[in-house]
Amino acid sequence: MADLDNKDQTEMDPADMEDVEEVEEEETGEDNSKARQLTMQMMQNPQILAALQERLDGLVGSPSGYMESLPKVVKRRVNALKNLQVKCAHIEAKFYEEVHELERKYAALYQPLFDKRSDIVKAAYEPTDEECEWKPDEEEELTEEMKEKAKVEEEKKDEEKEDPKGIPEFWLTVFKNVDLLSEMLQEHDEPILKHLQDIKVKFSDAGQPMSFTLEFYFEPNDFFPNTVLTKTYKMRSEPDESDPFSFDGPEIMGCTGCTVDWIKGKNVTLKTIKKKQKHKGRGTVRTVTKTVPNDSFFNFFSPPEVPESGELDEDSEAVLAADFEIGHFIRERIVPRAVLYFTGEAIEDDDDDYDEEGEEADDEEGEEEADEENDPDYEPKKDANPPEECKQQ
Repeated sequence: MADLDNKDQTEMDPADMEDVEEVEEEETGEDNSKARQLTMQMMQNPQILAALQERLDGLVGSPSGYMESLPKVVKRRVNALKNLQVKCAHIEAKFYEEVHELERKYAALYQPLFDKRSDIVKAAYEPTDEECEWKPDEEEELTEEMKEKAKVEEEKKDEEKEDPKGIPEFWLTVFKNVDLLSEMLQEHDEPILKHLQDIKVKFSDAGQPMSFTLEFYFEPNDFFPNTVLTKTYKMRSEPDESDPFSFDGPEIMGCTGCTVDWIKGKNVTLKTIKKKQKHKGRGTVRTVTKTVPNDSFFNFFSPPEVPESGELDEDSEAVLAADFEIGHFIRERIVPRAVLYFTGEAIEDDDDDYDEEGEEADDEEGEEEADEENDPDYEPKKDANPPEECKQQ
């Protein structure tokens, strides 16, 4: 009887075998779907994610065991490679020192152009018609009729209001257009930043420790008599002897602000609050006035001081990390390309740097899937089997 059963299974109709295979494939597909669903649920659980991250953090930097398994003579040669790597780091440091010197050289070439920009912004210089002529991109080109209409509207607006001087609120607009900077701005900062006329970058002199200073120039105002507020960033461009392999170019090591001589009652970095206090014994109530720190862009000029030990609490570390990022961004992007951040064109370019490749890839995948689904001759099973020349012998 057992032999008969085996015979029946052996002589099963090929069509029935296909049915069995299909059922097994469906069951496997369901299992995979459940597994994916369970994985998604787990990844959405913050406790599981935290535990996973903690586990991964513990693995970072831990030896894999491979190095320990190498013969002593091979380890010796690996040490020689490490020494070569340290020498490479020192050469790289020299490279960045020369880059800094190039920055100093070209900063002097850029400065006359930046000075002219400043003169136009603050109405110290009126550009000529030739300097104001700008050829728009193809997308911006207008018909003659539209140009005439726009010209009439502009003339009408000019008649309705008095002629503005220079480019009003130029730097304030730049700050408001950049997320990194607008997050620092408070409503009470805006009347002050309307008086900001220019921002300059000054590099340390040749032979001096590497650093750069941001200089903020203000016109006379009702808030402080300072004409220039400064922020200096000290940098290091040499490998750390205790960890030379971590060297990845110059890094900001600390920063120094300046004192803002606020006119009495105009200090936006402080605010006055009133608190009621009740006497425990007599039960009388009194009102106490206290001065406490206030959120403001101008806190930028009073960064946390780094102690000689170099150790900071978490809050101060976070503030300094953000401060370094802002200082670097103003130096590298805002000052050189201010007009493009004023118009918003640089912001569009920054946005284009992200997600485009991913979106395009997603779109292509979606198009391929749609093409396959819409193809009446498309059979998934056929695609699953590789052609004969790709099969292993």
